[in-house]
Amino acid sequence: MQLSLLDEPAIKIKHADNYDLPIEPSKNVAGAALLALQDAYKKKIGFEIVITKNIKPGSGLGSSAASSAGAVVAANHLLGNIFSKDDLVRFAMNGEKVASGVKHADNLAPCIYGGVTLIRSILPLDIISLSAPPLFVTVVHPQIEVKTSDARQILRKEVQLKNAIMQWGNIAGLVTGFLTNDYNLIGRSLEDVIIEPVRSILIPGFDEVKINSKEAGALGGGISGSGPSIFMLSKEERTAIQVESIMKNIFQSIGVEFKTYVTSINYDGVRVMSQE
Repeated sequence: MQLSLLDEPAIKIKHADNYDLPIEPSKNVAGAALLALQDAYKKKIGFEIVITKNIKPGSGLGSSAASSAGAVVAANHLLGNIFSKDDLVRFAMNGEKVASGVKHADNLAPCIYGGVTLIRSILPLDIISLSAPPLFVTVVHPQIEVKTSDARQILRKEVQLKNAIMQWGNIAGLVTGFLTNDYNLIGRSLEDVIIEPVRSILIPGFDEVKINSKEAGALGGGISGSGPSIFMLSKEERTAIQVESIMKNIFQSIGVEFKTYVTSINYDGVRVMSQE
């Protein structure tokens, strides 16, 4: 993504990819985020943005958050870093609303803060950065699209109390596992009893990937975002690489095109790279 200042109060969007996304600012996730920042700046300023997406929209890998966060971080840099990280998250949430229909900070907070974050609340916004032990992440991205808005529609409107209690326990366990570097606790807590059972039916090979990956030594994992991507966490890089092989074999066997990635936690978040 490249961003430059304009002397006029406009937002001009260009795409250097083949995803045919909107260029009207209010209908584009990066444009909507910049409109919010522009409104808060209260001076006549504009931006020209060139977007090259390396994450396919509808992947569950935070494509909309990457564009929204990248746009506001770059704009803030050009304006002398006058806005706080919380401000930037608030602006970028307008982009997430374009993508999913609701404002949320699930992907934006770690993009802008870096590392692992806990969003305690969005009204008011309350983001807590968490420490975490070294973790390796393996992701398989089936080349099918699951729209965030569609994935939200199939969720149950009510949650049984027993499931809510179990889910709260897993969330508390996951946070504690991160803070205490307890890999076993992290693994035991990576269980979603509310969203995953419903959304996983949209993802071919999901159960097989999760079961086989854990048998190979992965701590656990689940649906990345609203899908269709699946992530697994591992303590060791060699395990993460082995999990990638398992994912490849499964999707080759079921005949679904895919991409895989092995990475680790980015503790810095969005980075500005100035062009000379």
